[in-house]
Amino acid sequence: MNLGKLNSKPIGVFDSGVGGISVLRELVKIMPCEDFIYFGDSANAPYGTKTTEEVRELTIAKVEDFIKIPVKGCVIACNSATSAAVRVLREMYPDLPLVGIEPALKPAATYKRNSRVLVLATPMTIKEDKFRFLFERFEDIATIYKLPCPGLMEYVEEGKADSAEVKNFLEGLLMPYRDGSIDAVVLGCTHYPFVRSTISGILGPGIRIFDGSEGTAREMRRRLDVAGLLTDRTTKGNVTFENSEKSEDKIELCKQLLYSEVSE
Repeated sequence: MNLGKLNSKPIGVFDSGVGGISVLRELVKIMPCEDFIYFGDSANAPYGTKTTEEVRELTIAKVEDFIKIPVKGCVIACNSATSAAVRVLREMYPDLPLVGIEPALKPAATYKRNSRVLVLATPMTIKEDKFRFLFERFEDIATIYKLPCPGLMEYVEEGKADSAEVKNFLEGLLMPYRDGSIDAVVLGCTHYPFVRSTISGILGPGIRIFDGSEGTAREMRRRLDVAGLLTDRTTKGNVTFENSEKSEDKIELCKQLLYSEVSE
């Protein structure tokens, strides 16, 4: 694939729904002069309970749509989609700056000596080989607990991140870990940063919470820089939102999530 002179083109950001806005926030913060196209596949969400083959097919199709625009780089802002498709996509399009996301287990595991880490993720992310390899890298230096959270991302998709429903859901889910048995939490789904403050309130202020959004954004910037594709523009870039659900309410939710303040 001949990318040509693409430094003025947008960066494509793909997620299974609205959760990838947590990554987009960091991308806009780190590269404020770039243009972005954000596509959320809410009509097919959640990805975390689909088969690997289904998620891979959906992800490849969207990246190919991005390439036709064209975009100068692509961020897979979904842990499930990254696990299922990033390796294959890099083989298909070796010249495309392509970055995925993975649970931020390394900083959590090395946060303190013998760190005790709770990983919250979708069932698919936890069962994939990519996460298993990541787990095996750090299991000798940290105690790692895996907690699949089916249903949690749907609350964010429905605009209920701050609701009493999600608080009750999380209190039940996290009850066994409120006894001081953990030091850190890894948010292994890009939807989960939008319930960060609720998780922190349940587990207490002494728990460190990690997610991979900033690292993913910095890696995208690095790859574009190496390829000579960073924009020369000094004015603020634009963000375009698209969603497979074809709903104005979903687009409005994306905007609200992008420009809202997420409590630490």
